[in-house]
Formats: sequence, structure tokens, C-alpha cells
Amino acid sequence: MSELNHVDVALVGYGPVGAMLACQLAQQGLTVVAFEREAAVYSLPRAIALDSECMRMMQAVGLADRLQAEMTIGRGMRFVNAQGDLLIEWSRPPGFGPQGWHPSYRYHQPTLEATLGDHAARSGQVTALRRHEVFAIDPEEDHVNLRFEDLNHGRLGQVQARWVIGCDGARSTVRRFMGTELDDLQSHERWLVIDVLLKRERPDLGDWSIQYCDPQRPATYVKGTGVRRRWELMMLPGEDAAAMTRPEALWALLSRWITPEDAELERPAVYTFHSVVARGWRHGRLMIAGDAAHQTPPFMGQGLCAGIRDTANLAWKLGRIERGASAPTLLDTYESERSPHVRAFIEATLNLGRVIQERDPQAAAERDARWRAQPLQFAAPQPALGAGAFDAASGGGRLSEQPFLASGARMDDRIGAGFGLLVRPGLSGPDASRGWAGHELATLEADSPAAIDWLDRLNADAALIRPDRYLLGTATGRQGLERLLREGLDIIRR
Repeated sequence: MSELNHVDVALVGYGPVGAMLACQLAQQGLTVVAFEREAAVYSLPRAIALDSECMRMMQAVGLADRLQAEMTIGRGMRFVNAQGDLLIEWSRPPGFGPQGWHPSYRYHQPTLEATLGDHAARSGQVTALRRHEVFAIDPEEDHVNLRFEDLNHGRLGQVQARWVIGCDGARSTVRRFMGTELDDLQSHERWLVIDVLLKRERPDLGDWSIQYCDPQRPATYVKGTGVRRRWELMMLPGEDAAAMTRPEALWALLSRWITPEDAELERPAVYTFHSVVARGWRHGRLMIAGDAAHQTPPFMGQGLCAGIRDTANLAWKLGRIERGASAPTLLDTYESERSPHVRAFIEATLNLGRVIQERDPQAAAERDARWRAQPLQFAAPQPALGAGAFDAASGGGRLSEQPFLASGARMDDRIGAGFGLLVRPGLSGPDASRGWAGHELATLEADSPAAIDWLDRLNADAALIRPDRYLLGTATGRQGLERLLREGLDIIRR
């Protein structure tokens, strides 16, 4: 690509967030070029958890069945004190939940990344340029010029894109070009992450994730896929990262749980768990997503999940804009919808982090006394989107459910990549959605007890569902349905 090329979207950064966005943009029919400094998918594990909403996004691009065969179902999380007494339980009910998938999954990030990248490449819409570094971004009125270096051959090149999205992590180049600063939520703690591969069965370690709320040294245990296990241990003041990652120091820390006879070390790394949110996710034709826009500690396993929610929000909007179905102002809703949502998850994570990271023995004893007799039952927040491309008065902004239909199919498989309208039997008529011709609206009848039950709980006869599976709105009665469809179309046309 040494000469000028034209694409719809240029991605800077091609980790899991960039690769997922590439799959979603390709599904929208857009052409994509992705720039990545690294030569290949990073071979060691990093992120490890996905929730049911994100599995639903994998389903939307046709990858959920393939991925789940290589994943482990997350059973839940327990918070225990130094004596092993239960303080908080975050259980994951067995079976499929409201999203049509298990509430929690564990995965191996290199496998996930490779699968996403392969799927994007097979679309024929995506060109991934590895060992290519973007060094200049010059926005014009109707496009953006990017200049880059091919690090494989020492050559310079440029590409012209309609839109540029930075999926390039915490030290985002795109964010710097945008001039966007970060809101610091005042949590920056160093933790040592140790990944191991078991050499023999250790069923006593258990399937649950355990948060050890021990003021001497807070720690976390997570069961990964197959023989993979992870421990995270809080670094204490004055401890040296190089010394702490030597094998003898690692095994001393792990001796509470395993020995070298049980497992081999795969990777130690010291991370600072940040909590920040960008102020300004879009500047004209430049946008950011994933860690470039927000960073959260790992105590709820929501880091990558938040990035995938970003990509799902962006992809359908860019698709509509490039097809001429919506005005570019639809992108004004990106930050206003996503920022309050991600902040709600970060705040919940910080609250859990304060429980886990309490190092004052007296404060920890008071905490233990408060919860030991009656452990707290924790549930993940279910925030609505912030104000954006929906009418909150009509029930919009909430995450939709995905009931199974009478055929046994999941609802989204019938909806496809566009909008969905779920209605009670007999409600939809020949004129109900005529204004949506050409706007990718799939109308489904609620023909199963699960679908009827969801409408009952919504107190609605119809639910209009966005491509990112959030509700655009709900309605009762035929007149209400007609109004919802008319107003919904006005909203997304902007």
C-alpha cells in the first residue's frame, strides 16, 4: 500500500477490539484497513472474560458457536476474607440467561484475536497491515489522510479514509491527534499477574473465581480455559517489579495454592490497574474505542466487554451513514450513549476494588464483621445508555433480551444485522413497517412463552431493537406501534 488508497474506515490498532470492529464494519458492507505495529497476534494471555452481551455480539457476526467450543463457562465469583469466610457472592446461574447465552465465559485472548482476525479477512472487506505504524493523521472535510511507515520494509505510504477509529489502547496515538484528555477516577494500583499451565489435575482449585480480601496481600484466582489458571496479587509499596517476577519469587507467592510440581509458569507481568474515561470520543471524522476511550480495573472482568460495546454502537451507525440512510450527526450519540454506560461499570468495579484492596487491618476487620454473618449477594449493574439515538420516554436505551423462539432459534438469528421488531401475535399489519422499506427491519412475532414473557415484563406489545441490541423503544397497541416506527425512523435518520 505504498500508493494512495481509499477505504471507508481506517482502524489504528488491531487487537481484539479492532478485530471485532473490523468484523462488524465488514458486515455493514464497509471497506476497512487496519494498521497494527505488532507483527502477529500477541501469543500470551491478557484479557480473559466475556459476558453474555458480548457473546451476543459474537453471535451477530457469526462467531459465537465457533468461539464457545474453545471457552469455559464462568461459574461465579466469591469474595473471601483472610480466614476464608465468605463476604460477597456473585453467582452466575446455570443455563442460558436473558441474553440467550451463559452469563460469563473465560477465553484465551490469542485464540479469540486470531479467530476474529481470520473472520474479518474472510469477509473480503478488511485489509490488515501488520508491522505498519501510523505517524500522521490529517483530517479533511470529507475524508482523513493517514501517513504510515511499513516497518517490514522501511517504506512510507498513505491512505485516505472516510473515518478513522483508534483502537490503539491506553497510549492511543489517535486520541493524541484528537487532543482528547482523560478523566482520572483516582484508582491506580500495581498488581502482579501470573499465568500458569497445570501439569496435573487440580480440581480442588475450583471453578469459581476467588477474590482474597486479605489486607496482608489482596489476591485473585481465576480459572481459565483448559489447563490455564491465573493469579493476580497486589504489589505492596516499595516492591520491585523485576524482583517480583523472578521464578523463585513467583513460586514463593504461589505456594499457598500450587508448586512447580503442579504447574509451569507461562507469563508473569506487573500492571497498573487504571480507571479513566476520555472526555471527547469523537472529533470530526476521528473516533476512539476500547482502552483508548476508557480503562477499568479487572475486578468485574469488564475491560474487553466495554470495548466490544463501543464497537457495536459504532458499527451500525457508520454503516447507515455510509449508505446514506442517516446523517453524520448520528455519530454525535456515540459518546453521549457510551460514556455514562461505561462509567457505571467502572464505578461498580471501583466499589468492588475498595473491598478487595483494603490494606488497613482495622478497616478490614470492620468490613468482615459487617458481611460475614450475611454475605452480600452482588449483581452486575444493568445501566441504560446515556441520552442518544432513542426516545427514553418510549422505553429506549435498555439492553434488550434475546428470547428463544418457537422454532428453537435465538431471536437475533432471525433479526440479522439490522433492526428488529418483536410484536405480539396479530399486532403487526401490512402497513405497520412500510416506512422502513430499505432500512433493514426484520419483524418477528412473539411465538414462544419466553418472547411473550419478555413483552409482558416490558409492559409492551412491541419492542423495536437496534442493531447493537439496545431498545430503540417500546409500544402498546397498533397506534402506539405506528407511532414508535414513525418516530424511531426520524430518530435514526437524524
